[in-house]
Amino acid sequence: MILNVILWLLFGALAGWIASMIMGTNAQQGAGGNIVTGILGAILGGFLFRFVFGVDISAFSLMGLIVSVIGAIILLAIVRAFTRRGATPAART
Repeated sequence: MILNVILWLLFGALAGWIASMIMGTNAQQGAGGNIVTGILGAILGGFLFRFVFGVDISAFSLMGLIVSVIGAIILLAIVRAFTRRGATPAART
């Protein structure tokens, strides 16, 4: 049980860190943010891959890491879209 929690945290941290490096948000997140991003990205990525491709990826594997990173990138893109300051033309004037 404890080992599973540690594996989830490490796996989430790795996936979140890779995604934040790709998206350029690593300096803003920190370790805790990377862990949360990676775990939520794994959930999102797993759901999307199951829904779109019909493939269930739920193991700690290279493919699981790739799916987690893809999910975390999508999550960071969604967060960026909703938190971007001055994104509307009216806000710039």
